[in-house]
Parts: sequence; C-alpha cells; structure tokens
Amino acid sequence: MIIDLQYLPSLEYFACILQQEVITIEAHEYYEKQSYRNRCIIQTTNKIDSLSIPVQNGNKKVLIRDLRIEYHQDWIRRHWGAIHSAYGKSPFFEFYAEYFKNILDKKPDFLFDLNVELLSICLKLLRLEKKITFTEKYEKEVEFDFRGKIHPKRDFSLNGIYQPVAYRQNFGSEFVPNLSILDLLFCQGNQASKILHSSMIK
Repeated sequence: MIIDLQYLPSLEYFACILQQEVITIEAHEYYEKQSYRNRCIIQTTNKIDSLSIPVQNGNKKVLIRDLRIEYHQDWIRRHWGAIHSAYGKSPFFEFYAEYFKNILDKKPDFLFDLNVELLSICLKLLRLEKKITFTEKYEKEVEFDFRGKIHPKRDFSLNGIYQPVAYRQNFGSEFVPNLSILDLLFCQGNQASKILHSSMIK
C-alpha cells in the first residue's frame, strides 16, 4: 500500500493504514495544493476549522520532500491557539498535548519531515506498531494505491475506507465524523485505537 503523507491526518487516513503492517509513504510526488498534505480539520466552539501550514513556492512544481515551510507567518501560534481552544478542556489533552507542541516548536525546515514526526507520534500514542517506509522513486501504477484518495474535496463515503463510529466530542449535539486524529486522541485517549478499529471498513 502506498499513501501520501498528511498533516495531523483524518480518521479515514488512520482507518486506511490500520489494515497494513507496513506503511509506504510516497516520497517522490509533487506537492499538491489544497490537499491534506499541509492541512488538518478540527472542531472548535461553533465551527469546523481548517488549519493550513504556509509553504514556500507552493505554486510551483516542487517535490514533496523539498517543500519548505514558511515561518514568516506565525502559523504555529495560530494553530496551537486553535487546538488549545478546541481541546484544552478535553479529558486527555494534558496527557498528549506536549508531544505535539514539542514537535511543532522544533520548526523543521521541510513539511515532509514535520509530517513524518507527527505521524510517528500519533502511531505511538495509538499504540499501533507499524513500520514506515518510503518510496525510492515515483511509480505511476502501483498495487493498493491510496495516493490522493483521502482529500478535502472528496467525500470519505466514496472511498469505502472509513465508517463513522460516534464518540463524545467537545462541542455540539451532533457527531462530526472524520476530523483530525487530534480530536479522537484528546477526546477519547486510550479508547482511540478501539474506536479506530471499529471505524475501519475491511
């Protein structure tokens, strides 16, 4: 299975990789704008908030591993402020928050490196033992190709990967499916992995 690397990925993303022992990350694609590669979705007090990482030369044809993060904008403060506002009172925020804050505060130069670190800590907190490998070259046709399938403009129900299993969230009376993994971790803690397994379409 090959999949693109995403920023604090959605539950659909984890439902997808849950079924694999080895996760192969596409390391030789070109960056795609308006995708989850530099964007995640969280639930705040009265809305769904999209957090996007600004990047350098995002309008040009840049290999994903060479894409640099733009730090002239204080996006870390904005993202962490939104995350803290959304989940600061969640049952498990105090247990997990520092892991994510510490990675963001390192300010890695490249988006790819940041996303690898965030994916690794998510897998650790979910207690999912997965081996992460990276493609050595770009191949147009591969078996079990999930590159680009999990996308903000594509309804998750069309992919046949994730079926929402409701859990208690911080805001609102209606369950909002397929948010960033942060939502599940901060709200459900050690039950997160069990809920993910139940959300997986085999």
